[in-house]
Amino acid sequence: MKFRPCIDIHNGKVKQIVGSSLRDNGNHSVDNFVSDRNGDYYASLYKEDNLAGGHIILLNPVGSEYYEADCKQAYLALGTFPKGMQIGGGMNADNAAGFIEAGASHVIVTSYVFRDGKIDYDNLNKLVEAVGKEHIVLDLSCRRKEDSYYIVTDRWQKFTDVAVTHEVLDMLSQYCDEFLIHAVDVEGKSAGIDRNLVSLIGSWQGIPVTYAGGVRSIADLELLNEASQGRLDVTIGSALDLFGGNLKYTDAVEYCKNTQIVL
Repeated sequence: MKFRPCIDIHNGKVKQIVGSSLRDNGNHSVDNFVSDRNGDYYASLYKEDNLAGGHIILLNPVGSEYYEADCKQAYLALGTFPKGMQIGGGMNADNAAGFIEAGASHVIVTSYVFRDGKIDYDNLNKLVEAVGKEHIVLDLSCRRKEDSYYIVTDRWQKFTDVAVTHEVLDMLSQYCDEFLIHAVDVEGKSAGIDRNLVSLIGSWQGIPVTYAGGVRSIADLELLNEASQGRLDVTIGSALDLFGGNLKYTDAVEYCKNTQIVL
């Protein structure tokens, strides 16, 4: 299990938010932590610890008065750790290559591909043509509805009709290099992992998958590793002491370095 670090940027600041609280109207969010440091500080730390494969997320939409300020923070981070971090937030076939050229290893995409409740294969193919599947991470952020998990878009407020199943993962993996899966129901709440979702995606064997949502302790990391059979990587936000939480960043990194696949 690899530790995948994060830099979330909103209103021009590195911060951690309650994901389900995000609204474009008024650039509103419920903040868990707002940093007084810039993106390059965190990127330098991750580079020093050799933690490639983390992600930068621009939380303001394209067109927001804060979008350029978000990008400025992202460029600081990408310049500090070139090819060491992925970037998401407003990515599409027109701008993806620019972020790759700026130093991102991958672009992370949700809403551009999952539109009007369905998979937009035209946009998916355009994205592959623009940067190649080796530079694409599909963010399958999902919420539970009845007995299944469905991909959600538009600041995690709109359900698609695409359920997260092994068959869907098999199909989508033909268009990307990795998956990033946010457990939206627990994201940003430091209330423990979504074990049912972890078991579902951990039992799939394919391209790398990073899980995000609810990790608050080493015990949660142990549970995640066990429930996923060691197949999932992990990202942690609000619970880390880097972002005002109680879980020591160094402890989380050390635990992940010492994990083995459970067979």
